[in-house]
Amino acid sequence: MQLSPALVPLCRRLGPVLAAARFSEAAVADLLGDEVYACLGRGEPGPVLAATPGDSPLEVLIRLFLAAAPVPRDRAAAALAPVTVDEALGSGLLEPDPGTAGWVRSALGLRPLDLPDGAVQWFVSDLDGLMRPHPQHREHVLGVGHASQSLLRATPRGRVGTVLDLGTGCGVHACAAALFADEVTATDVSERAAGFAAASAALNDVAVEVLTGDWFAPVAGRSFDLLLANPPFVVGEGRVDHTYRDSGLDLDGASELVVRGAPSHLNPGGTAALLASWVHRDGETWQSRVASWLPGEGVAAWVLQRDVADPALYVGTWLRDEGMDPRVGDGRAKSDRWLAHLADNGVTGIGFGFVFLRAIDGPSEVVCEELSHPFEDPLGDEVPGHFARMAWLRDADLDAARPLLGDDVALERVSVAGDEGWDEVVLRVTRMSGPRWTHEVDDVAARLLAGCRGALSTEDLVALLEAGTGSDDLADPARRLLADLHRHGFVTFL
Repeated sequence: MQLSPALVPLCRRLGPVLAAARFSEAAVADLLGDEVYACLGRGEPGPVLAATPGDSPLEVLIRLFLAAAPVPRDRAAAALAPVTVDEALGSGLLEPDPGTAGWVRSALGLRPLDLPDGAVQWFVSDLDGLMRPHPQHREHVLGVGHASQSLLRATPRGRVGTVLDLGTGCGVHACAAALFADEVTATDVSERAAGFAAASAALNDVAVEVLTGDWFAPVAGRSFDLLLANPPFVVGEGRVDHTYRDSGLDLDGASELVVRGAPSHLNPGGTAALLASWVHRDGETWQSRVASWLPGEGVAAWVLQRDVADPALYVGTWLRDEGMDPRVGDGRAKSDRWLAHLADNGVTGIGFGFVFLRAIDGPSEVVCEELSHPFEDPLGDEVPGHFARMAWLRDADLDAARPLLGDDVALERVSVAGDEGWDEVVLRVTRMSGPRWTHEVDDVAARLLAGCRGALSTEDLVALLEAGTGSDDLADPARRLLADLHRHGFVTFL
């Protein structure tokens, strides 16, 4: 399905119109209020339309593109000027409303996105079915979904030279990266997705090289400072029903392909931030499965599992995503076939999360962790720090270094009622920023951390602790504790 060649030129002129109208997530939320704004995520256009009865450009844009509702042609013309309605119709962005003569409605998706650093961008895609239900075609290109926003918040945003956005879709990560990179390349197997990525780049007035081809083929022989990928990672039967989610590879083959292929496309010291999924099986840990995808040399990997889904829940969720009911008809048949395939392959669950890679010299290091608890700070701010801390630990002399406890660390004691008062059951330290890591400790460890003021070396602190407790075997546990807490950002070393 070809996009109109007029879409990209139109988007170059439309970007300033959207900026002038303050068409941002923050402005939309402020106009609608919290309760009505939540209706946008639930597919409830009624309250949104009731809250935007006026003729201001922002109200018209909300009705037209976020509520997917028809508007009178003259109101659309005023909101889009100097872009004309005829130009918008000719580019395929709008279409005549079939129900009311003289009214128009959106034919494509167009929405704002407020980036983690405060910038606002806009993205054009196929129309989703949330506000205006309709069948999705095979080449459907998603707009800004939850997965895209997760990867955006997990992307390191320090200045870099070159970026690759693998499987760009409508260009979300490529356009965002253009704000902190010298050169951005975006690839996709779908010609339609490549067209939307080019349109989004024009909409945001950023330079993005858009290439079409399968996986890493368009960038064979090239390497980058930052590699981003939100691939079609759905764990399925190895068939393609929708290109935005299905890879044609069996089970977690798409994630394996990207994780295996990314290291060879990183410059020395380069970083990859990937979304991925992996199957869980009895007799095989998910950590060993993902680690097996990585080379023995040249990579530091940080793998974070954010969620694990039961196969039935997983299949039902993705069927509803494409507008099918897993209880009846074709939806039931597809559900039964999909679940049978997972069962035949021993799949007991599907894990989902992030894979961060750093190109290093020497043997590979793989750290796999669970990160299922909620947190608010963007994970992308944590990634460079994690790899820097891991690099420091490779050659560190912990005994001579002076540990300093962060000022964002809290000590928590949890007690329950006992026969003679309160019985302490848990003692833990929590980092109150970033991923909000928590470690359970004991009283001896708490005393050690209380002394981490940056003045004394680890060796001196252990000597004092052993003298105070009467124990003479605290050196190894102290080193292990401080190394673990350093890796999670609780402790720095001077």
